[in-house]
Amino acid sequence: MSDHDRTFRTAVTVGVSLDGFIARPDGDIDWLTSRGEQAGDTGYEAFMAGIDTLAMGRNTYEKVLTFGFWPYEGKRVAVLSGTLATDDPRVTVLPSLGALLAWLTAEGAENVYVDGGRIVQTFLREGLLDELTVTTAPVLIGEGIPLFGGLAGRDIELTLRSAKALDGGFTQATYAVTAAAPSVRAG
Repeated sequence: MSDHDRTFRTAVTVGVSLDGFIARPDGDIDWLTSRGEQAGDTGYEAFMAGIDTLAMGRNTYEKVLTFGFWPYEGKRVAVLSGTLATDDPRVTVLPSLGALLAWLTAEGAENVYVDGGRIVQTFLREGLLDELTVTTAPVLIGEGIPLFGGLAGRDIELTLRSAKALDGGFTQATYAVTAAAPSVRAG
């Protein structure tokens, strides 16, 4: 599916440590949740009000299940996984990116929240992400799951839409993902 064929927009809003990690190596996000309220209004509720569908990876889905409540009432939720077996009626499990994109189109998705490290990296690499909001926590955790990974030899061009200081030392920047360009390598 080319970008021109898509009938939906995609966006990410994510919290990261200052050194670029979305979670500790074991998936723990206590470094973020213990500080999150200090940030004040991050715009998350307004963001979610405009979202009709979520696309997440298996690890993110399994993390959400530990919250003790389902934060996505009234939203369609797809989990991209070739291995997840669940009878959870709140989610649709899809085994491949192609199946996910076809499902999003068939479901009439308009505004899709892409959530989870690997799926965000995949959407970026494939040129399928439209907007990226990164809220940076004032903490270094040293190691963990990075927000960004390899980009298949391409640079991803971003255009800054907004940047602001939040409370508690947090910062937030929102970018339009403008183009995936071939990288230029000196030889």
